[in-house]
Parts: sequence; structure tokens; C-alpha cells
Amino acid sequence: MTVRSRWSRSRTGDPASAATDAGPPTAQVNPAELEDCLRACAVHSGKLVGSLDRRRTALAEKLRELLALWAAQEQPQPAATGAGSLIRRGAKAVSGSGLSNELLDALLVVGNKALDCGYDDELNLALLINDTVLTQRKNSRAGWRLRGRLLEAMGRPAAAVEAFDRYLSLTQEDGFGVRAKVAGLRTAQERRGELLALLQRTVPDAAAFAAGPATDVWAEGLEAHSAGDWDAAQARLVGALLAMDRAQAPEQEFQEALSHYLDLCTGIHQRPTPELTEAIALFAEQRRNRMRGPLSDPLFGGLQWISLGEFRNRIAGKSICLIANSGKVGESSMGAEIDAYDLVVRFNSYKIDAVHTGKRTDIHVSIHKHGFNWDQPVDIRLIFGGISGDWKWSLRNRLVPGAQKYLGDESLRWPVRNIGKLGTDVWPAIPTSGFNMLWLLDFLDVSPTLDLIGFDFYESGAYRIDAAMKMPITSVHEYTSEKAWVMERAQSVSGMRISLR
Repeated sequence: MTVRSRWSRSRTGDPASAATDAGPPTAQVNPAELEDCLRACAVHSGKLVGSLDRRRTALAEKLRELLALWAAQEQPQPAATGAGSLIRRGAKAVSGSGLSNELLDALLVVGNKALDCGYDDELNLALLINDTVLTQRKNSRAGWRLRGRLLEAMGRPAAAVEAFDRYLSLTQEDGFGVRAKVAGLRTAQERRGELLALLQRTVPDAAAFAAGPATDVWAEGLEAHSAGDWDAAQARLVGALLAMDRAQAPEQEFQEALSHYLDLCTGIHQRPTPELTEAIALFAEQRRNRMRGPLSDPLFGGLQWISLGEFRNRIAGKSICLIANSGKVGESSMGAEIDAYDLVVRFNSYKIDAVHTGKRTDIHVSIHKHGFNWDQPVDIRLIFGGISGDWKWSLRNRLVPGAQKYLGDESLRWPVRNIGKLGTDVWPAIPTSGFNMLWLLDFLDVSPTLDLIGFDFYESGAYRIDAAMKMPITSVHEYTSEKAWVMERAQSVSGMRISLR
């Protein structure tokens, strides 16, 4: 085990990799210039040429899009006068900022893709981008959420909590489950402190080694263990853990060393001592909380799981309308007509305006990746997701106990792929929540009326709750193919209504 400095940037000619003496990253923003950031993005883009890593390839594509947008906006503007004038770059730049809304969104996309890569170079790039965004837009909700996720990935949980708290102070809708994340991180840090205190009490000799370099002390401990001197080894290993804590080593490295130490302890003691049992329990609890946050109600408020067959029985013989989150729904004046259906289905981050959208929601359908409207009371909630483990994690972290009577089980997790068996050879794009639900209802074929209202496949823009309006209309879906599928089966089209039954 070695102690690395994840935040120590190598000298590669990339401004994002320049050496820094600032120490570990914190929630405090380091002022960064937009042009310096964009130049760093250009340099990093060149470094990714020929990469076979899927995540880096995705990052390279978004970097190209960012740089193309920057080049398009790099048009000289008349000199600005006065403090409230627009800065020279960007047709839609805001007052007092050189960062246009389009460039802001593109930077955030690149920052998130860099974070997804997880490598040190990309994390450093994401940190520079985040510093730039928050320098230009100090109250950017997306910027603060990115900073929290970035600091967590860089092993700085306490700093991540500060950033997440700033994000929560700027939003009313916690659609990404940040509050649960913060609660989990705080609880994990408390258990970490309790575990260290237990180790200090159990191995008092460790204090003599806590002031030394963690890497050297750890190596001495392993040598003593190999030589069969467990008392000397234990003192040094625990001393190294205390030294890592004092030096604010990245959390992942501390956890790796702690896990190794507990493994050695269990190998030494044929029967675990009460102290070792307590230490293992604290270690497990802080790991669980860091992964998913505390669960106040493991049974999800007494809800009932429903399978494909049970869902069919609950909708059989009922008229159903599916309401799109499209711009034209928000000005439709169809609220009364919508509420007249037996069942009203809404999607993801839907917005309620009774006059236009109606006020009732019987079935809420959402992708598992965010939790918008999961707190709104509904009869049935169906959560879709392509990967079983990620889907289960989201249910554990984001589901609000008592907000639904019935929850779709795994048989309803990914209808187009799992029930329809439409693989990527037949349907290459990722199906939207709306298409998954529509396909499911068409497949079950038990509804005398099946109407789509406002489905123009985002031609009129998005109509969502405020916290979700900044989210881009993602390009991973194939709206043209979904529209063609719908129109092939449409029995009638009248104004905003498409009837499949």
C-alpha cells in the first residue's frame, strides 16, 4: 500500500495537469479563467486521440462538441461599456459574464463525462472545468452538484458534503437524491471516527508511530507481520492508519488500508475479540452508508410489489392517457379532458398545471437515474432501468416511503428489452421511459382507450418542473424511430391526441 496524492498534477503541458501547491481539493472554488479552461480542454482532447477506453471515447466526443461551440462563438463583439454590459463572447451571454448559456451547458457535460472516466487526469480536468463554471456562475446548481460528486470521487467526503449542501441550498427539488447522499456521507464519517477511536484504545502503542510517514510505517508493519511479530505489526499498521487520517489521505486509499488491516486481524485471531467484532461492524456500517445512505424504512412504507401479470389486471378495461412532457402540453387547456380518463400516466419530471395538464396522476413512470416527483403520491409507480444492480440501488436510495401504493417489480424493470426481447440489433437506441410504457400498454392490449396527449417528441421543447428544465434533451434516444412506431399503430390523430385504441 502506498499513499498517493491524487490531487498532485503531473507536468504534461496540459494546463489542467499543472503542478499545484494548493493541497487536496476542497469545496472552496479556485478562481479560473474561461480561456485557460478551454485551452486545457483542447490540449486534453488531443491526448485522447486513439483511446480505446469507452469512457474516454465518450469524453473525446463531448470535448470536440465543446471546442466546436467555442470556435463558433469566438466572434469579436463591440467593446463593452459599463459594469452591466455583456462580455464579448456568446450571443446569449448573461450580464457580467463571459460564459454563454450554451457554453456553460457544454462545459458541464464535459465535466461530467470526465468524472465518469475516473482517472486522475480526467478528474483534474473536471476540477478545472468546475472551478471555471463556479467562478463564472457562483450559484450554478449543476456546478455545485458536479463539485460534490467530483470531491467524493477524489476521496474528499467532508468537502463533498459542503458542496452538496451548497447545491441543496439552491434548489427546492432534490431529484437526484442528494439529501440521502449527504446523510449517508455524514453517517459514514461519524462511524469512521468511532472506528479510529476504537483502534487507538485497542492499540495504544500506535500513537508512537502516528507522526511518521504513513507509507514507511505501513511497510514496517507488514515486515513485522511477515516476521511473526504481530504486536509490533499491529502498532505500526494502526499508526499508519492514524497518520493517513492526519495527512487527509484520499478516502479510497484509507479504506483500502483499513480493509487490509482488518483482513490481517481476522487471520491472526481464530476467534475474533469483542473489539475486532466491533471494528468490523463499524467498518461495514460506514461503507454501507457511503454507498447508499441510511434507510429510515427498509420496507418502503409498506408498499406492495406488483408483477407484470398483476399490473395487467389493475389496468384491464380502463381508459388510459399518457401525458408527454412537451411544451405544447403546457398551453393545451386540456386539463379537464385529461382528468376524465380512468388512468392518467405521467413521466419523469412532469409538471402540473391543472388547467393545461390536469391535476391527477395515477401512474408515475420514471427512469431510475433521477428521483424527480418520486415524492408525489401516486397509486402505481413504475421505475425503469437497463441494469438490474443500478435499478435496485436507485430504489433503495431514491424511493420515498408512503408515496406509492404499488411498485413495479423486476419483471417490469425494462419492458422493451426484457419483455419484448427487442435487442440492440432490432432497436439500437436506448428506449425512452415514454416508449417503454407505451410499448408495454400496447403489448398487454387490455385498455379500450389508449391515448397519447402532447406527444410531439420534443419538437415543441420540454415542459418540466423547474429543477429539471436545465437537463438537456438527451441524444441517446431515437425519437424519430419512436415516432414512426407510434404513427404506424395510430388509429386516429386529432390535434394533440394520438389514439392507439
